[in-house]
Amino acid sequence: MTNEQQNNTGRAEEESGGTVADSNFHQSPYMIPISIIIAGLFISGAIMYSGGSSQKSPASTADAVDSEEKSDGDDAAGAARSVDNIRPVGAGDHILGSPDAPVKIVEYSDTECPFCKRFHLTLKQIIDADEYGRAGKVAWVYRHFPLAALHRKAFSEAQATECAAELGGNEQFWLYLDRLFEVTPSNDGLEEAELPRIAQYIGLDQEAFERCLTSGRHENIVNDDYDNAVASGGTGTPFSVVITNNGGKYIISGAQPYETVKRVIDQALSSN
Repeated sequence: MTNEQQNNTGRAEEESGGTVADSNFHQSPYMIPISIIIAGLFISGAIMYSGGSSQKSPASTADAVDSEEKSDGDDAAGAARSVDNIRPVGAGDHILGSPDAPVKIVEYSDTECPFCKRFHLTLKQIIDADEYGRAGKVAWVYRHFPLAALHRKAFSEAQATECAAELGGNEQFWLYLDRLFEVTPSNDGLEEAELPRIAQYIGLDQEAFERCLTSGRHENIVNDDYDNAVASGGTGTPFSVVITNNGGKYIISGAQPYETVKRVIDQALSSN
């Protein structure tokens, strides 16, 4: 598929309520556009539980949710996808909240996705809640899932957050991410010149940041996160998995509202 065809597909699907990204972020020649029917099914959203066998969670009564969708690629690759493939949370992850929290929300996100921007605020509410984040019961893990077919700037922005982490650690990563979501209009509306300005705004060395960003040395981190999102069953953004200490996994598809996320967390906590 040519670049012009990919762009036309992305625009058409955006107008219909879904979007398409290639099935392999850094090797895109094999992208197959998803049909409008399947995109509609994915957008309907669901919350599932995986613990050896999948079943519907009581929290799956939510209405249809907003998300941006990617192509499944070939059927063989799709058949091998499972939430059990999710990479374990480790020292290399960006974690907000206690690393020892019994419940962790692993979010795969695209910084130019408008639904991710909205869901970012929802997860901040969770972390700020006395009963969850402040109590040390829930932590938030952020991973990258830039949808290249629609958001050509998202890959560079993801690297920018990694440069913030390199220069300022975990705290500066989250400050940078918060500010980026705050200022971007979404859908590739953020000027690239704003990226070093955000770095300066949060107190980072702007020149060092620009050197880091132009080097491209964090591309592998972004690509690895993207591949893991796809392998774990991610079909669009935001794609989140609530993980418990006893191995339970609850999928949250799309920008679910606070009350829905709360129900999933409560179920996850009760299962520990």
